[in-house]
Parts: sequence; structure tokens; C-alpha cells
Amino acid sequence: MRWRSSLFLILTPLLTFAEQMPTINMTQGVTKVSRDIYDLHMTIFLICCVIGVIVFGAILYSIIHHRKSKGAVAADFHENATLEFAWTLIPFLILIVMAVPATRVLVSMRDASKPDVNIKVVGYQWKWQYEYLDQGISFFSSLATPLDQIHNKIKKNKDYLLDVDKPLVVPIHKKIRFLVTSNDVIHSWWMPAFGIKRDAIPGYIHEAWAVIEQPGMYYGRCAELCGADHGFMPVVVKAVTEVEYKKWIKSQHEAKKQSAAASNKKMTQDELMAEGKKAYDAHCASCHKATGEGMPPVFPALKNGLIVVGPADAQIKLVLNGVKGTAMQAFGAQLDDVTLAAIITYERNAWGNDNIGKKYKKMIQPSDIKAARSEGK
Repeated sequence: MRWRSSLFLILTPLLTFAEQMPTINMTQGVTKVSRDIYDLHMTIFLICCVIGVIVFGAILYSIIHHRKSKGAVAADFHENATLEFAWTLIPFLILIVMAVPATRVLVSMRDASKPDVNIKVVGYQWKWQYEYLDQGISFFSSLATPLDQIHNKIKKNKDYLLDVDKPLVVPIHKKIRFLVTSNDVIHSWWMPAFGIKRDAIPGYIHEAWAVIEQPGMYYGRCAELCGADHGFMPVVVKAVTEVEYKKWIKSQHEAKKQSAAASNKKMTQDELMAEGKKAYDAHCASCHKATGEGMPPVFPALKNGLIVVGPADAQIKLVLNGVKGTAMQAFGAQLDDVTLAAIITYERNAWGNDNIGKKYKKMIQPSDIKAARSEGK
């Protein structure tokens, strides 16, 4: 009965762990490299399990069959050349067996040669910039989860803290090379389904590659503690067929032309405020809060703030160029003229700011942003 009880105590946690393996184990992913990593992981895991069973089995057997109550007497010996040679050689051979497949996988992971698509990935607090080096396309991808969900004001959806406004779009069955770096602090571009995790370090470029075999939406995130809103920096990749990818590339070039033309568009204040509220929540509220009260002294208040109730030109330059050495980024490269005009107009009229500093311009048009860009050049 004692044996049965002991066996039950040993097997119960093992069986529970085995049941949970599909949910807590690594995933096989949708690339050859990710599957190689999975197979390597399982191989090493099984080797460790076998070693554990043998070692702890021998210990358990010795404890039970050579216990004092059975009259066992411990052997007295000090040196055994054969035994010492064996316990040195066997672990060495085991490490060699492990090293061969591990080296093969590592070499494969680093082979980013002959890519079909080249994409530069730049980490910002707290968003990603994707630049298609072969197509002249560049955009920023930011968290799309509404602030009300983050602050528990409305029910969270299934894509909570995972969805973005603009996913990275890539073709399947093509070799894609990712060049990963950062504009500010250290980030880490992690996409489990591709078997990719590369640190994004300012001043350095790290390579990764993938050949995606199945179309679909794939989710990852920044895997480095990059700041207070580290958890709000997801990665979303949309893998499509080559035909769909070409259509998307064409639509991006057309959108770029439309964005340039929109710089001359005359917008009403209602249009600017509606667009500005949406853009402010997506790009500014994480630092300056939805109420404009900020988090002084690092993130100054915009409600009754000197910069947003003062001269418009000064605020435009600040938003375009940022402030070096602070968390205030240069949004000139991140957002188009319409979005920037809308955000600045919203800030100058929200939270009662429209009643302060009335002698200064309150409504900013896209053409004002365009002119400020030209002056900056």
C-alpha cells in the first residue's frame, strides 16, 4: 500500500503536467525555422527527462534497497578510475549529441541571405515603424485598443492589447529579411509563430528572416521592458498571398499620393476635432492622459499648458521635431499633415483651452503643417 501511495504521489503531478503541455509548451509556428526550434526544444527536453529518470531512479532505488533497516552497510572507497572516466565521458557525449542539432538550427536562423523582401523594423516608445526598403513604403504601427478598455470603462475584446491600427503585411512563400533596430531605448521584436525574437538596440541592426507558409494574422509583442507602457507595444503581421500583397503595395502607393494631396485640403473645425480626438487617444494620451492633465514633470499637462495656448508655430515645430533628451518624440516622420493638424487643433481647443490665449490661432490646417515642414528643410 505504501508503494502504491508513493507511486500515486509521483505520477499525479507528472500526469497533470502532461495534460497542460499543449497550452504551456512552445508552439510549432508557421515557418521551417520555428518548427526546427520546436523540434530542438522537444529533443533536449526528452533527453533531460531521460537523464532525470535514470539519475533519480538510481537514487530512489538506492534509498529503498540499501537502507539501514535492511542491514545495508555503506561501501568505503576513495578512488575509482573507471567510474570517474565514465561520469566524465558520458556527459561529454550527451553534450555533443545536443550540440549538433542546436548548431544546425542556429546556423539556419542566421542565414538571411538572398531575401525576396527587405523590411526595416524600428522600435519607438511605444510603437513600431516598418519600412519596405524595396518599395519606398513606410508607416508606423500603434496599439489600437481603446483607452476605455485599458481603464476598465468598457468590456475588453478578444484582441485586447494585441490589435494595431496598421499591421505589417507580408507575402507567404517568400523569404523576408527583417532588419531590426531602435530609435530610442532597447526594444525586442518578438514573433513566436515565426521563431523570431531580435533585440532592437539604438545604433545596431540585427537580422532575422522568415518564409511564412500559411496566410493569416500573427501576433507578437515587444519582449523587452522598454518603459512604463511596455505592455502596449504589440506586433501584428498579416501574411497574404502574393497577388494580395501586390494589390496592397499598389494601394499604399496610391494612399501616399492621396495623403500628399490632402495637405492642401481645407477642413472644418468639427472635422479637425473629430479626427484629432481619435488621433490624440492613439498617439498622445498614453503620456499626456485623455484628460490632458499629463504626468508632470516627465509628461507635462496640456490642459492650460503654455505650449498649447501660446503661439501655434511653436507648438507645430515642437510636435514635428520633438525634444531631444526627453520622451517627446518627433512626430513629423510618424504622422501625416492631416493627422498632425487635427491633433494640434484638438489640443488647442479641448479641456477649456479654447478660452485661454484667444489671441493665438486655435485652428490648424494641414497646409500649416506642410509649410512648417518646408521651413524645417
